[in-house]
Amino acid sequence: MTDTSLPEVGLAVAHAAPPTPEHTSLWKRLPVVRHVRTSVGLQRTMLVTGLVLVLVFVVTAVFAPLLAPYGYAQLSSGDVNFGSQQPPSAENLLGTTVGGYDVLSRTIWGARPAILVIIVAVTLSIFAGVALGLVSGYFGGWVDRVLVVIADALFAFPSLLLAIVVAIVISGGQSSMWGGVMAAAISLSVVMIPQYFRVVRAEVVRVKAEAFVESARVIGAGHLRIMGRHVLRNSTRTLPLILTLNCSEAVLTLAGLGFLGFGIEPTAAADWGYDLSKSLSDVTSGIWWTAVPPGVAIVLTVLGATLVGESLNDLADPRLRTRRAAKAAALSPVTAVPGGVATDRVPGVESIDELEGPSDLFDENGPRS
Repeated sequence: MTDTSLPEVGLAVAHAAPPTPEHTSLWKRLPVVRHVRTSVGLQRTMLVTGLVLVLVFVVTAVFAPLLAPYGYAQLSSGDVNFGSQQPPSAENLLGTTVGGYDVLSRTIWGARPAILVIIVAVTLSIFAGVALGLVSGYFGGWVDRVLVVIADALFAFPSLLLAIVVAIVISGGQSSMWGGVMAAAISLSVVMIPQYFRVVRAEVVRVKAEAFVESARVIGAGHLRIMGRHVLRNSTRTLPLILTLNCSEAVLTLAGLGFLGFGIEPTAAADWGYDLSKSLSDVTSGIWWTAVPPGVAIVLTVLGATLVGESLNDLADPRLRTRRAAKAAALSPVTAVPGGVATDRVPGVESIDELEGPSDLFDENGPRS
């Protein structure tokens, strides 16, 4: 009987065809969930850490009345005064400030003005910047040239200096909560609008030359329909990256106003920058509890927004997506082919990162088995 078996000539491995993609549920396609699912390794750690810090900041701002043991300007509990610069105790878990306020309560309440500045500044900047960038990039001509020159001129304004000027104009330097919030938000909007304008304009210039836009013009679609239905939705994909970084800038600008004495009055709202400025002299006296909580709150809030922004920027990089695809292909299930031996992976190699050259796959006698 003729032996029909094939001789073993070494290792010959072929990767199996990738499985048919399953239907992804709606909640898995949500922006934040999708980004977490597609991230890997350190990138995922950074993204999750940033999201947790941002979530803590938002929850603290929304539920400040429930989380804070006292009001932001409360000086006593019942008939007992808190006292000035008192160390942490059962009544005041993080001690009291030089003004006699509870440090923990002021730190928790301080999240509210910060999140209001973020909401107002980012909302104004996005609407104005996107609208101007869309018009400038789509129509071009003298309108585009004039708007580009104005945007370049606005870049010359330092946001903090402009915020000081606006705060003085609005309320003479010391203001209510909304006065301080609007001073920081307006000054930030002037600086941030050119950022959104430039990004959207560049994308609109690229998208309006695509074939589907030309097809829409041929069938008689008007400018408003083309701009809103075809151009705009394809020109705003990178805005979340800028938004997260601008959130950090908004928090720092509000804190800078309070630190320099142009922010919110202590009886109008809690301000991390104001509390930090009043605690500078305490540090030299060994009183640490008045400076550490507001400083840590600023650092963690800015760090959370920055980590989210950097992670989203990495996920938008096509080179990283290619690297992840290569890793998945190297570790995917395999099948045997004629003359080969079925195996899951190359012996001694756990991932594609460990392949340094042909010597990892072949030895002097041929393919490694």
